[in-house]
Amino acid sequence: MKRDASVSIAKAFAIILMVIGHAEYPGLLTSCLYTFHMPLFFITAGYFFGRKQAGNPWEFCRKRFKGLYVPMVKWSLMWLLLHNLFHRTGILNEVYGNWENGVTHPYTLKEAASRCVQIVTSMAGYDEFMAGAFWFFRGLLVASILFLVFFRLIDSHSRRMEEWHVATVICLGALAFTAAHIYFGFKISVIPNGGWREVWGLFFFGCGVIYRRFEPAIGQSRLLALGCLLLICFAGTQHWSGMNNIGRYRDLWSLPLTGCAGFIAVHFLSKTIARREGKAKRLLAFIGENTLYILVFHNIIQSCQRD
Repeated sequence: MKRDASVSIAKAFAIILMVIGHAEYPGLLTSCLYTFHMPLFFITAGYFFGRKQAGNPWEFCRKRFKGLYVPMVKWSLMWLLLHNLFHRTGILNEVYGNWENGVTHPYTLKEAASRCVQIVTSMAGYDEFMAGAFWFFRGLLVASILFLVFFRLIDSHSRRMEEWHVATVICLGALAFTAAHIYFGFKISVIPNGGWREVWGLFFFGCGVIYRRFEPAIGQSRLLALGCLLLICFAGTQHWSGMNNIGRYRDLWSLPLTGCAGFIAVHFLSKTIARREGKAKRLLAFIGENTLYILVFHNIIQSCQRD
């Protein structure tokens, strides 16, 4: 499937919203953004998945590892090597911590070695001050690989099902698993932080497949986009949750609602911009194609601002 400018522009809005959210702007704005800004990335990724990708699983996995695992490990190891240097230069210090009131400190050789092993083997152990947003790399990698596996398993037993039917089954399974996750309080021990975000990522990845099927019917409805925007604003006033590591039963219906509503509103705006040639389109498309670098370097700017 050919990647059009509207999808790149949607990714640009997603990364811009993420940076705004991490900048801790006034409460209501941040509350609104967090209800949908991370699902945007997963839905956009799922938008391009289909039987063609499922039919060539090794190539799909190779591209995912090259695009997610390799840069995450590379940049995480770089921040790890620079961590103590940042302490000496004052970028990091013992006095000021992050938004959770944590306090950073120079790593000992043992701590650095432990983090190095975690980075390489489980995409964890990255510097939470300099690379806190790097969970996204692991989240998207795990979600996309899981979706591929489940898609092939279901599709192999029922070739009569359309792609979006298979995606719907996977999404319902992800919601059921999340409900059990909340009720029993268990964690997926092989995934850092219990796999909460990864399962939600699996759900929203499937939503991207479903959305592509119904995109012609949805069209460019201004009324629908406005309704989705108003829903996001209302969700912000009610402090509905985003893709965090703390789950409540309300999230089972509120997060799918706000995540999909946010995508519809942003995709409407993206398609509107993509239809018109100009500097805004070119700039946003460029940002959307380079979200990796923005994700990496905004962490160090954010850390400097905290000090």
